[in-house]
Amino acid sequence: MLEKRLIMKVLKEKFGVCRLDSTALIPDWSKNSEFFSITKTSYELSIVCSQDSIPNDIKCEKDWRILKVEGPLDFSLTGVLASISTTLAQQGISIFAISTYDTDYILIKDKDIENAVNALSNEGHQIRI
Repeated sequence: MLEKRLIMKVLKEKFGVCRLDSTALIPDWSKNSEFFSITKTSYELSIVCSQDSIPNDIKCEKDWRILKVEGPLDFSLTGVLASISTTLAQQGISIFAISTYDTDYILIKDKDIENAVNALSNEGHQIRI
């Protein structure tokens, strides 16, 4: 399990998690924010982006905030997501996690962000708002 305390930053924007058909092209509106993530499988095209960019006719779940784990994180480091998700699960806070080459991004509903920050701070992690 992770022994090192993490530094995390709360991103200012609110984000949406969208589901499009697997045959859909990546839409231009999805790339209008500082952070966006696109994942395609044989079943769906999943997009996380600024909720202000999402057209009204797109299936999505809005009002997510993002905690960015300050990186880069070494690939040999273990337990980062487990440490965060366990702490938040104990508080009844659901997450949606995205990992990149350098770090991890934890999406938390806006209504839960204050409780999440408090819970993670109480575990010794440093949170920048």
